[in-house]
Amino acid sequence: MGLKKGNQHIQKQYRELMERCQVHLEEMDRTLPEPVEDLNTVLEDRGVSRRSFLKWTSMMTAALMLPPVFKPMVAKAAEQFSRLPVVWLHLSECTGCSEALLRSSYPNVDDILLETISLEYHETLMAAAGDQAEANLEKAIADFPKKFICVVEGAVPLGMEGKYMTIGPHGITGLESVKHVAPKAMATICMGSCSAFGNVPAASPNPTNSVGVGKALGIQTVNIAGCPPSPTNFVGTVLHFLMFGNLPACDSLGRPLWAYGKRIHDYCERRPHYDAAEFVEEWDDAGARQGWCLYKVGCKGPYAFGNCSRVRFNDAISWPVMAGHGCIGCTEPNFWDTMQPLEKPISQGTIGGGERTVDVIGTALAGLTVAGIAVHAGLTASVHKDDKK
Repeated sequence: MGLKKGNQHIQKQYRELMERCQVHLEEMDRTLPEPVEDLNTVLEDRGVSRRSFLKWTSMMTAALMLPPVFKPMVAKAAEQFSRLPVVWLHLSECTGCSEALLRSSYPNVDDILLETISLEYHETLMAAAGDQAEANLEKAIADFPKKFICVVEGAVPLGMEGKYMTIGPHGITGLESVKHVAPKAMATICMGSCSAFGNVPAASPNPTNSVGVGKALGIQTVNIAGCPPSPTNFVGTVLHFLMFGNLPACDSLGRPLWAYGKRIHDYCERRPHYDAAEFVEEWDDAGARQGWCLYKVGCKGPYAFGNCSRVRFNDAISWPVMAGHGCIGCTEPNFWDTMQPLEKPISQGTIGGGERTVDVIGTALAGLTVAGIAVHAGLTASVHKDDKK
């Protein structure tokens, strides 16, 4: 009886969530601009069949941790994708996140959605420059008040009142730019670990005093962490917003739980070798040729949260561990400093992750977690060594 009541309670919650989703999709249909392109036509032109689209819908529904009954709503949200205005700001970064979005050679639904998105302003992709570019930005803000998404790529330099970075012919600082745009948006999404946490531009000694957008502005942001992150994580976050009118549930670091709720270690294809104490001891040894675990040559998968092993990169062909190099923990705050040395295991130190779910790197207990992983790996290796004897 208790199980039945519990099921009824869950079903009621899902019904309420579906009703809310339906209402919001109808509201979006009334208020968003006219479609830039018809998704079904674009899919057909790009050679993506209806069956492939429905298969993608099923995968994305599962990825967003929604039951199968939400598949039609995910499809509907995808059809609305090109109607959502986006203002994309570039601050202190390498443009690698935008490059990741553009690096597709075979059409899939994620790539096509990103191609159809209504980019009102994007300093790398737009043809306009100088005063014309600034006019485009102001027009987008005026045309879509509180109806556009602000995406920020790159850290915010605070040093010298932000003058370490200026934009446009009038020398507006990156700090001034993001302060001008973000409050006028429906939501702010940080694309990449630099805008989320500061990371590489903020690496020690951080002479420009770079920080993440949330810290610079004192606002809540959704952080699509990674260097670069998978475009799928951005697409899924926008779909959630289109479906429910709010951004997905996040951890304490602002990372969507559906994409960053598990450690990279948990779904790594080399995890069985870790459990069997089969480790690569040095590059190109026999273990490396057999695909053994890369922990001893610096893999930070046990300390980093993300879905890299599932969504992969470059048309979902591969990801760093599959290619033969350990994870560098780029989804974590301050990874450039806390994950050093990148090609050696962290046997001591105060970082986060490990065998427990923690949100913040730098807690006092995290050092014990790291030591625990090292001991576990060592003991497992010793046991297997004795077995072989």
